[in-house]
Amino acid sequence: MAATVRQTSTGAKINARSPPASVTDHLVRRSLRLAKSRGTKIANDLVSKFKFRLFASRHAGCSRQLAFRKGAAVFVVNERRNRSGDTRTLNGEPPSIARRPDAQRVQVLGGARDQGDPARCLYDVSAHFPVDTVSNVCFEVDDVERSFSALRRLGCSFLVPPTTVQDEGGLVTYSVVKSVVGNVCHTLLDRTRYEGLFLPGFDVLDRDCSRGDEDEDTSCPITHFDHITYACPRKTTHQVMRWYQQLFGFQRFFIDSEEDVDEGFVINQEGMGLRLTAMEYWKCSKAGIVLPSADKKETDCKFVIAESLPEQGRNQVDSFLEQHGAPGIQHIGLYTENIVSSAHAMAGAGVQFFSPPAAYYTEVGKQQEMERAGHKPQILAQYGILLDTDLHQDRSPPTASSENRRYLLQVFTKPIFAEDTFFLELIERRGATGFGEGNIRALWRSVQAYMENERRDSQEEGSTKSVHTAQV
Repeated sequence: MAATVRQTSTGAKINARSPPASVTDHLVRRSLRLAKSRGTKIANDLVSKFKFRLFASRHAGCSRQLAFRKGAAVFVVNERRNRSGDTRTLNGEPPSIARRPDAQRVQVLGGARDQGDPARCLYDVSAHFPVDTVSNVCFEVDDVERSFSALRRLGCSFLVPPTTVQDEGGLVTYSVVKSVVGNVCHTLLDRTRYEGLFLPGFDVLDRDCSRGDEDEDTSCPITHFDHITYACPRKTTHQVMRWYQQLFGFQRFFIDSEEDVDEGFVINQEGMGLRLTAMEYWKCSKAGIVLPSADKKETDCKFVIAESLPEQGRNQVDSFLEQHGAPGIQHIGLYTENIVSSAHAMAGAGVQFFSPPAAYYTEVGKQQEMERAGHKPQILAQYGILLDTDLHQDRSPPTASSENRRYLLQVFTKPIFAEDTFFLELIERRGATGFGEGNIRALWRSVQAYMENERRDSQEEGSTKSVHTAQV
């Protein structure tokens, strides 16, 4: 099963007056992100635990694609039939969402030969990966053919050449390019000639939700994707940065004002070795690229590269690389307008969150920081929510009201796949633009404790099985 993630915006475009040697002049602010999994559990969890709504589906041969929306964030889960030939629904029962008799006919024009097979997965590649994985970040572009030509001249490898899919709503053209990060690829999608509610070949089940007009869920107000974090091997950050800068026109985003240009944001002490480097869409006018940042409804998604440092021993980045088998997407940050309410709704539905050490909420300085921001430490502690004040940008005095302080709140789910790899983050920003630098140590300790417990439980289970076998 594969999952797709799509994020919409107002549709503002990146226009290049003097195009650099990249495809940034063709990228649109809207983006589609895809993930993959082997089972239906993630689809079930998106609805029952993370409060997404199923709004569109596609059935073809032995595959099924399901689209879920929450605010401007959309996941599309791609399922394959199991060995018994049966595809299970969200609650494990045989599928009840059959293709309607009056559903629109879809036609695949041109492109790769296997993409013309209607049973194949559309808008992605049907690659098999040994573990559950998030593997595709997709961008909407103005002209797929032009982007394809520009990227191919720069040496990019394409997994799917420009392919056009058509139904009664119009045409959509896409191609898939392989990235420099492990199994991550990027779908380039042109929807400018399509008037349908989603994508050709999909049956829309909830028309209001497909347009983003669903009733506002005040209990879990997730609005869009905030950031995506890659887990990468040591000494590969610069290679990843160069690839995205040269080909997609991304630019460095400094996590901390004192961050070293070459080294990134580094924590290398007390058993913790981590390097974080961030990037975002290029926003400097001297490069000839215009972004209408005045529109407050514009959503922006940053990319963070995480790699471990060798001096402090094994950590969660190393664990991801080992269990995932390759570099990849470690987590996605979901932006919420009320993190306490969202965490409460998800926890009540069974979502498990990492909790920092209890001392995090009892430290005098941290308690005062939370209270000055208008939050009660005991409420945040209930869900493991971390708070970080933007000290480098916040010039207000310690006694300033919460409205005048810049801070963020964040909480992290435990891994949502069978392996300890991919997880989700809830983040609420109150003027802060970083990623909770002050919380990294607390989060690190909680994740390390979780990993050690999982390793200990696994060893004990293995010992129990050995004893039982010996007795038999």
